[in-house]
Amino acid sequence: MNQTLLVELQTEELPPKALVKLGAAFAAGIEGGLKARGFLEDGSVATPYTTPRRLAVSITHVRAKSPDKTIREKVLPVAVALDKEGKPSAPLAKKLAALGFPDLTVDQLERASDGKAESFFYTYTAAGTELAGELQAVLQETVAKLPIPKVMSYQRPDGETVQFVRPVHSLLALHGEQVVPLTLLGLSSGRETLGHRFLSHGGTIAIASAEQYAPVLENEGKVVASTAARKESIRKQLLEKAGADQVLMPESLLDEVAALVEWPVVYECHFEDAFLAVPQECLILTMQTNQKYFALTDAAGKLRSRFLIVSNLATDDPSAIVGGNERVVRPRLSDAKFFFEQDKKKTLESRLPLLENVVYHNKLGTQAARTGRVTRLAGAIARHLGYDVLLAERGAQLAKADLLTDMVGEFPELQGIMGTYYARHDGEPEEVALAASEHYQPRFAGDALPSTNTGLTVALADKLETLVGIWSIGLQPTGEKDPFALRRHALGVMRMLVEKRLPLPLSQLLADAASVFEYQPGFKDPSVEVKEFMLDRVRGMLRERGFSPNEVEAVLAQNPDRVDDVVQRLEAVQAFAALPESASLAAANKRITNILKKTEAPAGGVQEKLLQEEAERKLAASVQRVRPDVDAAFARGDFTGTLKTLAQLRDDVDAFFNDVMVMAEDAALRNNRLALLSSLHGMMNRVADISKLAA
Repeated sequence: MNQTLLVELQTEELPPKALVKLGAAFAAGIEGGLKARGFLEDGSVATPYTTPRRLAVSITHVRAKSPDKTIREKVLPVAVALDKEGKPSAPLAKKLAALGFPDLTVDQLERASDGKAESFFYTYTAAGTELAGELQAVLQETVAKLPIPKVMSYQRPDGETVQFVRPVHSLLALHGEQVVPLTLLGLSSGRETLGHRFLSHGGTIAIASAEQYAPVLENEGKVVASTAARKESIRKQLLEKAGADQVLMPESLLDEVAALVEWPVVYECHFEDAFLAVPQECLILTMQTNQKYFALTDAAGKLRSRFLIVSNLATDDPSAIVGGNERVVRPRLSDAKFFFEQDKKKTLESRLPLLENVVYHNKLGTQAARTGRVTRLAGAIARHLGYDVLLAERGAQLAKADLLTDMVGEFPELQGIMGTYYARHDGEPEEVALAASEHYQPRFAGDALPSTNTGLTVALADKLETLVGIWSIGLQPTGEKDPFALRRHALGVMRMLVEKRLPLPLSQLLADAASVFEYQPGFKDPSVEVKEFMLDRVRGMLRERGFSPNEVEAVLAQNPDRVDDVVQRLEAVQAFAALPESASLAAANKRITNILKKTEAPAGGVQEKLLQEEAERKLAASVQRVRPDVDAAFARGDFTGTLKTLAQLRDDVDAFFNDVMVMAEDAALRNNRLALLSSLHGMMNRVADISKLAA
């Protein structure tokens, strides 16, 4: 019979941050094990259930017995199975006995090639197995492979010591209405589970059938068994309680809170308005990190003095719950206020000497040494761009000073943010203050770029110093390992260059970055490798924006030193690729590239007197005719116009390759034709290597 299967482990409170992974692994292990053993139908659906005190999975259409299976077993090669006289050998008898068929004769075996040698095979039907026995093995395998962050040893009431993530109190296993007999961690399976600690109707809850599990738990046990359902209930209640305000509910916090409650109920709490004088980022972070509360802001993003909590208790009078949480949060907010007031008593500048006591890397010195390098590099970049050099250097000088403040010591996530607040308090220029936080941008994929010239300059300097410095001591990324986030730093630099259209050659930036390490003992300039690494980041970035690999390679194959116009070049390549002439010209360009690779084009221009064939005279004339338009379009940055002008050459290029022998025996003719192709090749590839568009 095909029935729904339910397996549940009822436990003590599981670690909330690991709950989702544990639940997913438990469900996937049971489902995968049964599927591999043939117990699931094609339409079987597995549903994981996880609460703070249980791991469970429900699977539809599970067979009570796996189907019989036809097995074709290789026995032995014929050369081994038969002796010199062609009679069954001792190894054959031994093998057949091991397979469970000691009475088989050679006549009953199939003789066929196994791909290497002629062998004996035997085909038989293996009877299906019962669910209980196979599920026992699947459950044990699944539990053994769970991603348990830390195993706990505990003693059962009978004295047996067992290990699991938390003590397990019961094992539930139902196939339809029938209990599947299983044992695990000293427990035998049954049909009973527990509901909510306080809201349940009391005692154990008997589950009549697997299909009734979730609704019975919810109605009788006051437990929402699905983590996803609890999470959505929390989200809905938060939005309702927030009203016109905005509720700050990061997914990670929602996940964690959903793993802490079985019956979520949202209540509103308040704190004193006086705390709003503290930077709101501090208050929000302490509420989210320490208390798992949800902060509220008004429509303009300003923090409100009311916040929302998610409780595991539903009550008509939540005053005790609300009051308790308000008392708990007050000391946390007081700490934040104290740190903020204490930090403001010292300027950021006065903290700079203390950076000498903070090690950046034992091979690259202290944070003070690093700050000096970043300051020099920021000044150089500002000069290249025509930005205010003094602001750039001041922004870089103060960028890391907030690492020494009490607030950042308590909440490292606030580094940069607090620097901006303290720099403003110290009377620093606004761009210098913003650079303290903006120089970390972009922090992640899709993050905003710095909004000010000073922030942009310091961000470039900070990331380039990290790339060159860390690479120079041999700690470049390997495989998936990237402990210094060099991929993120490189992508950040390239995003700023591309999206801000900064006319900065990569070679110049990397040379400036290498120069600030001139006094570093044993420094080896990694600029060549770093540039290649950075261009690889651009490749990925552009593909994510919808450009095809061929289009991206057409622009980047020439190893460009500037990337501020790569998007415009790509758009031009896309427009060119849509033209009917593009395929023919791309193929011709590829052919020209291959010819010029094999034979170096001679110095000097095309000599008109050596143009003998009509096709080569027409091509040379057409090249001369369109060159002024191509040069003019390219000079004004009209890359699309440049490539579309070249499309006029298609017929003449096709005729040239149809009618003209490039590698003529006469050296003068051959060299003149190579010079014509070289001239055409240079003009065709000014925007991009269009040969990369050829199939």
